[in-house]
Amino acid sequence: MHLGFTAAGMADARELAVAYAEALSLLRPELAIGAAALSPADAWHRAERLFCGAFGPDGERCVDVAEHPGFHHAPGPGGLGWGDGDGPCDG
Repeated sequence: MHLGFTAAGMADARELAVAYAEALSLLRPELAIGAAALSPADAWHRAERLFCGAFGPDGERCVDVAEHPGFHHAPGPGGLGWGDGDGPCDG
């Protein structure tokens, strides 16, 4: 699915895209939120991932935003956390 919108700059666009992806995942949990990416409308080849996606010890994927600081977190309230918590993730 492609969702087009206008933003003042890339930082605003990333924030909006994350919010849209998270909201859509609440409405349609079967959507793969980890596959969400952001790109300029005329440059799909420059797509940047929005979420970390690092694999955890039990095969779960981190649902925090890409390059987040600290631990990785599995989905859901009280989801498993892993990693050493130092610096940004390298998902």
